[in-house]
Amino acid sequence: MAYATTNPYTGETVATFNDATDEEVNSALDNAHNAFLAWRDTPFSERGRILQNAADILRRNSEHYAKLLTLEMGKLFSEAKAEVELSAKIFEYYVHNAEALLKPQMLPVADPAEGEAQLVCEPLGVLLAIEPWNFPYYQIARILAPQLSAGNTLLLKHASNVPQSAAAFETLMSEAGLPKGAFKNLYATRSQINTIINDPRVHGVALTGSEGAGAVVAAEAGKALKKSTMELGGADAFVVLADADLEKTLNWAVFGRHWNGGQVCVSSKRMIIVDEIYDDFLAGYRKKVAELVAGDPMDANTTLAPLSSQQAADDLKVQIAKAVEHGAKKEEIGPAVPVKGAFVQPTILSDLGEDNPARYWEFFGPVSMLFRAKDEADAIRIANDSPFGLGGSVFTRDSAHGAAVAAKISTGMVFVNHPTKVEADLPFGGIRRSGYGRELLGLGLKEFVNHKLIDVVDIDAHF
Repeated sequence: MAYATTNPYTGETVATFNDATDEEVNSALDNAHNAFLAWRDTPFSERGRILQNAADILRRNSEHYAKLLTLEMGKLFSEAKAEVELSAKIFEYYVHNAEALLKPQMLPVADPAEGEAQLVCEPLGVLLAIEPWNFPYYQIARILAPQLSAGNTLLLKHASNVPQSAAAFETLMSEAGLPKGAFKNLYATRSQINTIINDPRVHGVALTGSEGAGAVVAAEAGKALKKSTMELGGADAFVVLADADLEKTLNWAVFGRHWNGGQVCVSSKRMIIVDEIYDDFLAGYRKKVAELVAGDPMDANTTLAPLSSQQAADDLKVQIAKAVEHGAKKEEIGPAVPVKGAFVQPTILSDLGEDNPARYWEFFGPVSMLFRAKDEADAIRIANDSPFGLGGSVFTRDSAHGAAVAAKISTGMVFVNHPTKVEADLPFGGIRRSGYGRELLGLGLKEFVNHKLIDVVDIDAHF
C-alpha cells in the first residue's frame, strides 16, 4: 500500500512513506494495550485537560494544519481552516460533556427484591479506526475524542493519500500530553489491518469509507466477533417543495453539492424538485453553478476545488460516461475548468429513468442528479428510492410542514432549509448501505463501552 502526498492541484508527489513493518504493528499493539491499562483509570479531569490542550494547539496553529489539508487532498484553504476549527470544537464538546454522559445510571427496578441496580459504562480497550481522505482531521477527531473520553485507546489506519495529515494528528496528541501508545498512526497494509482486527487486545473497529471497504472490514470484524461501526456512502436527497424560497434554496443547492469539491458523503447529490418549479430551479441552478471558480485551492478567489487525485477525477468521468450510456442526459456547466489539476467540469445529469442504474449511484465530485417530481408525495418517493440512507434536506417556506416531510424521509439525518451538515454537537450516521452506528454526542461516546449492570441485592436466600 503506497502512502504518498501528491498535490492534487500540481500533480507533484511531495513525499512518500514506507508501509509499516510487522514489528511496528506489534509494538503499536503492545503500547496501545499497556496505555489502556492506565488510561482507563485516568480521571475525567485529566482526560479533559489533554483534549483541551489539543483543541488549543489546533487553534493556535490553524494555518499550519490547514495548509497540510490543502496540500494533500486539495481542499479549499478556507474550508481547511473550518475543518481545523470543527475538530477543535469536537474535542471541547467532550471536555465539557463526557463525564456527565458517562455517569452511572440507576435503574427503576419493579421490585425492591431486585436490589439497587445501576448501569455503568466501562471502556473496552484498544480500538482500530480506518478513516478516509476527504476530511483528514475531522474524521480522526470524531472517533478519537469520544473514545479517549470513554477510556479507550486507538490505532489509526488513515487513507494512503493523506499520510502527513495522519502523522500531524499523532504529533498533536503527543504535544497535548496524551500518554505514549494511547493514539498511534500506522501506515498499515491490508494484511496488517486483518492482524490488528484479530488481535485479542483489540475490541472494536470503526470505519468511514466506501461500501466495498466497509463490507470487507465488517466481515473481518464479524468473524473475529468484534464490534464495528460503519459510516459508508451517501446520495443525499435535496427536496425542493413548491413554496420554497427559490433564491435561498438555489444558493444552498450549489453549496450543498460543491463544498469540499463535491467529495462529501452528505453532499446534496440528488436534487428532487416538484414539477411546478422545476424549470425555474434548473435555470437558476445552471446560472449559479456557472459562477463557481475552479483553480488553486490556496487562492481565496477559488470556490471549486480539484478532486483529491487525478485517479479520482478520471474515475468520476468514467462514471458520468456510463450514466449517459444508460440513458441519462449530461449537461456540463460553466467556464472550462483548468487543465492543470484534478478537476472535473461541473455536470448536471437529468432524465435518469428508473431503469438507469446510475440513479442509485454515488457520484463523488461536482456532479448533480436532478429529478422532476410530480408532487410532494412523488418527491418523497424518489428521495426514499435509494440504497443509501445517510442524510437529506427539505426546502419550504413552511418549516413545520418541512419537518413533517422530513419525518417521511428514511435516512439517519434530515435538515429543513439547510443541506445536511456536520457539527460538534449533532449526531452523525446512517442506515441501509450508508452503514450503521453513530458518531459524536453520547451516541458515539457509548458505541465502544461495556454497558455493565451492577446490582446490589441484600436479601436472605430462600430454598
